Amino acid sequence: MTDVVVVGAGILGASVAWHLACADVPVTLLERGPGPATGVTGDSFAWIGGVSGDWPGGAADLRGSVLADWRRLESEVPEVAVRRTGSLTWPAPSGSGTDRHRHRLPEGRYRIGRAAIQALEPRLRTPPETAVHTPSDAGVDPVAVTAALVRAARARGARVEYGASAVALRTRAGRVTGVDTGAGFRPASVVVLTAGTGVVELAAPLGVGLPVTGSPTRLLRLTAPPGLVRGIVAGPDFEVREVSAGRLLLTHAAPSAETAASLFRAAFEGPGAGECRVTGSRVGLRPVPEGGPLIGPLAPDGSAYLAVAHSGVTLAPTVGRLVAAELTTGLPAPEFNRCRPPRT
Repeated sequence: MTDVVVVGAGILGASVAWHLACADVPVTLLERGPGPATGVTGDSFAWIGGVSGDWPGGAADLRGSVLADWRRLESEVPEVAVRRTGSLTWPAPSGSGTDRHRHRLPEGRYRIGRAAIQALEPRLRTPPETAVHTPSDAGVDPVAVTAALVRAARARGARVEYGASAVALRTRAGRVTGVDTGAGFRPASVVVLTAGTGVVELAAPLGVGLPVTGSPTRLLRLTAPPGLVRGIVAGPDFEVREVSAGRLLLTHAAPSAETAASLFRAAFEGPGAGECRVTGSRVGLRPVPEGGPLIGPLAPDGSAYLAVAHSGVTLAPTVGRLVAAELTTGLPAPEFNRCRPPRT
């Protein structure tokens, strides 16, 4: 295989580039932003779960590999760190007798009461009566992980170009031959599109209408006393977790960042809890492919390839591994059978 160009240096693109570089494939990673994870990856809450969460369409066929692939990535790229804290989610299904049986939780998730909740999150001011505890849930710093993957790919020979403007596919006789950019043409045997919602415009010249929409997500960054929040806490007003000591990520549906921060301050108690300070607030557009992840060739000859998923952070190590295997061996990964995109 000759050069592969990956368009988009979010966590999915960085993972694909890293795994291709590990297979000694010449790869160029293009990013229109000034650095890695400047798009939707930087707006991600980055909650990683193998038994919790929503797994639409073909995502359900990938979930069984998620936790093992994150462990593998940690061993391969020392700068990648996963915070395995578990999660608490409420409101939880309630009921007794036959109603409780109907709400039986899948293996690896447990319904717990107030005393157990207080033991897990002692700073929570008013714990709910019940919650669902998922011990295997984890989180990462998505920006740090993406940057680590890019550095590791570079160390294995990958080229990385930031500030890539006017990126467009170049075709000849129906085949994608590479990518035009403001800095010149980048030839490739395969172009992999991992640019989130931007893949719709990039694929349009191929005559492919991709069913990918953008879902706005509000992400707050806060400073807080280390350990104020121990795990992933997902209540009715917000979701919050400690991404590193003294730094919190919070997603919310509140009309403003300060309203969301006030709700958070009211929910936790202890020294310094009321002094948590907002250090950043962004609204990003998460790509939402209709029916689940879209992964696979866009052109019949395989010269254009797509990888886009709503749960991009969670699936990044698994998708990167399987995409690299498909491109280097030419053998389709059965895990992607229900993820295939429309073709030209």
